[in-house]
Amino acid sequence: MTDIQPILKKAEDKMESAIRFLDENLARIRAGKANPKILDGIKVAYYGDMTALTNVASVNTPDAKTLLITPWEKPLLKDIEKAIINSDLGIMPENNGEVIRIGIPPLTEERRRTLAKQAKQESENAKISIRNSRRDAIEALKKSTKDGVPEDAEKDAEEKMQKTHDKYIKKVDDIYAAKEKEIMTV
Repeated sequence: MTDIQPILKKAEDKMESAIRFLDENLARIRAGKANPKILDGIKVAYYGDMTALTNVASVNTPDAKTLLITPWEKPLLKDIEKAIINSDLGIMPENNGEVIRIGIPPLTEERRRTLAKQAKQESENAKISIRNSRRDAIEALKKSTKDGVPEDAEKDAEEKMQKTHDKYIKKVDDIYAAKEKEIMTV
């Protein structure tokens, strides 16, 4: 039975990391209010390297509809502005020479639907990852019977893996439902 536990643990760890990845990706999808996480994917040219925006500037939310970006070095203002314009945010930054302001416009109904579809796709990707973890674990369990693990222990472990799989799929559905509600709320 000791050979089975590491297989189950490894699969559950992979499923947990799929949930964390989903959380990070959904946090980047803006839902009508200012959230510094929407800037996480933006990279800025900094001394020849592409660096995360949050590593070269501080990002604050003075109110629910505004992001305020204060670079740690003034010459970076233009590079940060260019990176935001070139990103897929779809928002024009305002540069006053000291800081960059990003006004988060209210979402249109069409844009809300698009963002909901994007969130649905992210949740489907997480589900695929969870299913792949289950499949890999079950294959490893079947191989373990050839290495001397009793068949009934292998079947019990498969049942346990299925229950773990179902638990994580439900988590994905719950996370998606919450994000969809946040996106569609005007």
